[in-house]
Amino acid sequence: MGAVATVALAAAVANAGGVGMLSTDHVEPPALAAMLEGLRARTPGVFGVNVLIPFLDDPSLVEIATARGARLVEFFYGAPDHALVDLVHRGGGLAGWQVGSRDEAIAARDAGCDLVVAQGIEAGGHVRGRLGLLPLLAEVLDAVSCPVVAAGGIGTARAVAAVLAAGASAVRVGTRFVAAAESGAHPLYVDALIAASAEDTILTEAFSRSWPNAPHRVLRSCVEAAARFDGDVVAEIVSDGGRRPVHRWAGTEPSRDTVGAIEAMALYAGQSVGAVHRVEPAAEIIRQLMPQASGAAS
Repeated sequence: MGAVATVALAAAVANAGGVGMLSTDHVEPPALAAMLEGLRARTPGVFGVNVLIPFLDDPSLVEIATARGARLVEFFYGAPDHALVDLVHRGGGLAGWQVGSRDEAIAARDAGCDLVVAQGIEAGGHVRGRLGLLPLLAEVLDAVSCPVVAAGGIGTARAVAAVLAAGASAVRVGTRFVAAAESGAHPLYVDALIAASAEDTILTEAFSRSWPNAPHRVLRSCVEAAARFDGDVVAEIVSDGGRRPVHRWAGTEPSRDTVGAIEAMALYAGQSVGAVHRVEPAAEIIRQLMPQASGAAS
């Protein structure tokens, strides 16, 4: 979730009993260390980091994560790597790999992962595989004995109950939390999610300027808006270091620090977007997802 996954959001999720996650995407080691120190000060709960393999230029990020309290390091979008898993374990953390196929799940198991995240094509953001969640989940559960987390299109208690009943050990939820009160998402991005339904998302490679050949699920409206946009720079990210341009068709999602044509940026959304009705605290989102789900799955 990049800049959307703020320290405040990860802390709120952890304080509510979930696993709060931070992104390491384009984050320098000192900045990650500061974020994790801030997170540790906000919560006694469990938290971790997500690592995108194509952008992992400095493996010391993994060491920094475990040294500063990250219980889970989850890798995504690359072949499972035994050396990275060992690095997590040497730091005392758990290693997870998000996969899109049975073969990739087996590779993650063989690399020593403690858990596997099975991501169906319903997921928002970048998508690894080509199967829907339930068929993929069945294949992965048959192939590995470690805990399997279900991801993709999960935004309601019924969906949570369904995948738990199908054998998943836990769920990974993204789109609902983009609209959390603690999220760093731009308000216009959140408004677009609230107005959307599952049919309004599309799996595409449109926003591939900064990450070629990587399919992703976004709102159809942002693809149409980017196609209509006249110019190369759609927005700017404003920070203490100045203003950084966001080029048309870049894969950057709009944060609160973004100004410009927000509607023409990558508005990532999973097919669970129809469950996003309003801005709510992360703790309330978890409350809605879990109690009924637990009863329905029992």
